[in-house]
Formats: sequence, structure tokens, C-alpha cells
Amino acid sequence: MTIEQEYHVKDKKSPSIRIQAERSIHREHAVPIYMTSSFMFEDMEQGRALFADEIPGNIYSRFSNPNNTELTKKMAELEKTEDGIAFASGMAALFGVFAGVLKSGDHIVASRSLFGSTIQILKKILCKWNIQTTLVDGNIEDEWVAAIGRNTRMIFAETPSNPGLEIIDLEFLGNLSREKGLIFHVDNTFATPYLQNPADFGADVISHSATKYLDGQGRVIGGVVVGKREIIDEVRFFARHTGPTLSAFNAWLLSKSLETLPVRMDRHCANALQLARILTDSKIVDNVKYPLLDSHQDAGLAKKQMRQGGGIVTFQVRGGYPGVEKFINSLKMCSITANLGDTRTIVTHPASTTHSKLSEEERLLVGITQNLIRVSVGLEEIEDIVSDILTALKV
Repeated sequence: MTIEQEYHVKDKKSPSIRIQAERSIHREHAVPIYMTSSFMFEDMEQGRALFADEIPGNIYSRFSNPNNTELTKKMAELEKTEDGIAFASGMAALFGVFAGVLKSGDHIVASRSLFGSTIQILKKILCKWNIQTTLVDGNIEDEWVAAIGRNTRMIFAETPSNPGLEIIDLEFLGNLSREKGLIFHVDNTFATPYLQNPADFGADVISHSATKYLDGQGRVIGGVVVGKREIIDEVRFFARHTGPTLSAFNAWLLSKSLETLPVRMDRHCANALQLARILTDSKIVDNVKYPLLDSHQDAGLAKKQMRQGGGIVTFQVRGGYPGVEKFINSLKMCSITANLGDTRTIVTHPASTTHSKLSEEERLLVGITQNLIRVSVGLEEIEDIVSDILTALKV
């Protein structure tokens, strides 16, 4: 027996978000973890009605579980969309959208500056099913327009981009998609719904690697897709029958993490902006990038569609690859790994890790040089972060 109890999630721009969560007769404060593969029917008729989609309820945790539902309802509310579905990873979420709504012969127009594995899906996996992709410079409007053909079905963008921090004009793409009758799909991982709501600009479907800021503590792998109900229905059909399922435990962790998303993102953003300014003033690195720096080419656009600048800073180390290796190996506090969005500051060399499967030409097209460093700025004291990075740069 369960009871329903309301709880609220807030962000600084939105009213209270009310989600109905399932709790047991014990009235526990935290929602239980529903670690079960299947759910019992009261009788044969209820089982029939559930499978026929005549009544709501849980059947089998491959495609329905209260913890997953709680997470996706929260995310749909935060992103101002109608529905959502959780996946075992961010890449499973992205692939789930492409596989769920596209068919053989369809065409995607996407920004060129994307996460490495996303490019691999678009250019090397989807083409096996005759789904083609054209990559364009995300900041050149004419390239988007020129790339749209008779078989184009989707426009896809990642903003801010990984790792180049390119800012794509969501309003332009939303208007273009609506004019051409296309599905507008946005990867909102770097910004999170706390900093940016692509649906405000016409996005039909929004993907997240929940592994990053939504979890925020480097504990779990997960993905979430939210959007218009008719699109999520197609994605859910694909996921139900192919099984890229997020576990109940990971869904529970992610749902709890959302309750601290605002305070964590405020600190990430404040620390990142301060680090970016200090690195710029230090003049010991080149090409410091952060969306809200006046020197960023898209700073005006970032201020228009983002509430804050996010937690990622990039820069170029002098001395080429040897200089990069010396810098990274001299770090004492910062973690050296390929993740981001953690409470701890993480330093990554994209050319040899996250984007290593791209050709040198593909990397250079989006500004990923051999001396580019990506810093996921954590929640530590900013003085400690700055000290570790500056000391390592000066070794």
C-alpha cells in the first residue's frame, strides 16, 4: 500500500514545482528505492488494463518504475516540458531520441561543436540505417539554412558546447525549426535547466547527461530526455522494447540530487567566473574562454539565453603538448579525469581523451587544439582552486 505526498522543488526563476511521489504506509520523509524487477497486479483484469495502457501504473522496471517516474516528472517540470523518460546514460538518451523519432532516409542538421561520442553516433552509427547528418558552423545562420533539405527531419545543437563553449542561438534555431516543420533537439547538459530552458526558445526535445551536473557528485551514470508528449511517446516506445533502462537506485540518487541543483550551480558558476577572470588577468595562458567573459565572442548571446555562465572554463597552455603534460602532471588538488560537473574540480585534456576519436582536422575545426585544457570548476574554496592551477602552470 502506498500514499501520495507532495514535495516542492524550486529554482530562483520558477514557482514551486509540485510532484506527486509514492511513499509507503510508513510515511518516510525520503522516497523509498523501488528495487524490484516487476510489479504485482491486483487481479487479471488490472494486468490486462495496464498492458493495454487503459490505466496508469507500473508493470516492469525495464520501462516503468516509481523512482524513474519521480525523476522524469521533476525534470519535465524544471525544463517546462510535458513529459520525460530516463536512460542508463547520457549517450543512451541521445541515441534514444535519434532512434525513436527518425527513420531510414531522414536527415539531421547539427552544430559541428559537439561531444566526441555524439559526433560518432551522428556520423558513424546512424548512417548504418541511412540516417545522414550535415554538420555546420553553429554561429553562421546561413549554414543552418543552406543545409536543410527535403528529407531533413531534425535540427540538433549542444549549447554551451563541449569543450569549446560555443553558444548557439536557440531563438534563431527555434524559429527556423518551426518555419521548416522540423524537430528541434537540444543537448542542455552543460547549462542544466537551472541556467537555461531551451523550451522557452522553441525546443521540442531536450537531452541531458545526468551523469554531470544533475548528479553533481561523480556517483552515477544516467541520462534524461524531456519534451513534447508526442515525441516522448515515440522515444518511450523505442526504450521500452530495447531496454536502455536507468536503474531504480540511480534514478533515486539523481532525483535527490536535483534538490541541491540550485545551490550547487550557483557555486559552480561563481567559482568558474572568478577563475576565468584570474586566468585572463594572469597573462600566463592563452585564449581563456567562459561564456560571460566580455572577451567571449558569444557573450551577448549567453547573457540573453542563460541565467549564469556555467561551471566550465577552457584555456590554452603555452609550450604545446609538452607544456600541457607538465601542467597536468603538476596538479595537486584538481582531479585528472574525463568527467565533469563534480563537486571537485576536474582538469581534462580533450584532444587525448574525450575527443581523441576525432581526426586532428575535425578537432581543429571546433577549436580543440593539442594545448587546450577544460576545467570543470568544483565547489572547493576558489582560492584553493586558483592556487593549484596557477602553481601547476608556473612549474
